[in-house]
Amino acid sequence: MKVKTKEIFKSQLPVGETLSIKRTRYEPNIKGKSGEKKNQKRISIVSGIHGDELEGQLAIYLLAKWLNENGEKLRGIVDIYPAVNALGVDTITRGFPIYEVDLNRAFPGGKNDFLPGQIVYALTKDIQGSDIAIDIHSSNIFLREIPQIRINKEFSPSTLPLAKELNCDFIWIHDAVTVLEATFSHTLNSLGTKTLVVEMGVGMRLTNKYGAQLLDGMLNLMKKEGIIETDEKFEARIPFTSETGSVAYMNAPKSGLFVQYLDHCAIVKKDDKIGDIVSPLSGEILVELKAPTDGVLFTLREYPVVYEGSLIARIFEQNK
Repeated sequence: MKVKTKEIFKSQLPVGETLSIKRTRYEPNIKGKSGEKKNQKRISIVSGIHGDELEGQLAIYLLAKWLNENGEKLRGIVDIYPAVNALGVDTITRGFPIYEVDLNRAFPGGKNDFLPGQIVYALTKDIQGSDIAIDIHSSNIFLREIPQIRINKEFSPSTLPLAKELNCDFIWIHDAVTVLEATFSHTLNSLGTKTLVVEMGVGMRLTNKYGAQLLDGMLNLMKKEGIIETDEKFEARIPFTSETGSVAYMNAPKSGLFVQYLDHCAIVKKDDKIGDIVSPLSGEILVELKAPTDGVLFTLREYPVVYEGSLIARIFEQNK
């Protein structure tokens, strides 16, 4: 196996430092027929487009570790991009510092664009031509998400079969929205690379069990696609999908402190207590929050301070 790290983008910063975006390529040593190399599949795995989302870095580390220990099983090309928004990661900032730009709203960018646009353009060009791409996100610091895949309905005929191999709990198929056209996933899907967006965990934190779960999913997908060849079996749980049900939202009716009553990913029944919004100043329970429907609590408030309208939870209700 050949392992090579490449700098895909470099820029001098005003403070005298250098911004460098890197990727590592894992490639098998192919011997025999010349056509074998041409038939290699390539998968690109990206994280850190948002600087405060670190769950993907753990999953990529676990994958890189597995490849380093099992290089003889590699049959395709694996490219990893752990920290696209390197400045954001360094400064614990969701967007791109100084410019205050969300990189996932700047695609596809351009060679002569402003700095964030140059970065996403370089990333797009480097990944273009991959057979599959996985864009790993966490939630923000306010919410915790179970491992789920979000795909655009426009591209779901080609991406949904891949999503089912990724060992996630939920597949959320979104209708096309204009703003999504400026995202990594929409751009790469439009260029012919089947791209999946994974959302899991919470911002600024690592969830070990989610990293291990996604590692199994990535290896399972890579095995099914012929990128690795092994007798090892990987978990691939059967996800529920938004095609088979609907999503109910719970928002805070009042401002206060959210005290959760149920655990994340709980199975709930209509009118089960989710938690309370309380007032530390008066010692009162301001609102008792109850589930509006039966289902799975797949999103739950992590940061307890809430304001009127703040998202508290999402519940997936499966059609009967």
